[in-house]
Amino acid sequence: MNFQVTVLKILVSYPDGFALMADLKRDMAILATSGSDWAERTRRLGSLVPDLDIFSQALIERMNGGWRITQKGRAVLEFMEARPSRPEPAKDPPEYSSPAAPLPVLARSGRRGRRQRRRSDHVRRSANAS
Repeated sequence: MNFQVTVLKILVSYPDGFALMADLKRDMAILATSGSDWAERTRRLGSLVPDLDIFSQALIERMNGGWRITQKGRAVLEFMEARPSRPEPAKDPPEYSSPAAPLPVLARSGRRGRRQRRRSDHVRRSANAS
């Protein structure tokens, strides 16, 4: 798990981007034990900014017993989470080859239709009897 990316992700989820140290520690413990998905995600995001240092780059600030994410920290996190643009489609799409034999048409079961007719006949009979 990438500690620095995790701190940024936690802080951005709090109102005003501020969390007390006790809250940060609790959230870090939850995420650290949540499985490999979180660890893989933070490693992948961290690899996009290999020289990431949330303290010396002023991405967070320490204040009043906690940490707060800065605008610069939000911008770096947005950069890491930005989805790469989709590659342009190939100019010449691959040829589609149809199967040698046509696909069979699936017939519907006649039982369902009969049940519906019987019900409607029953409804008509009931209406006529009244």
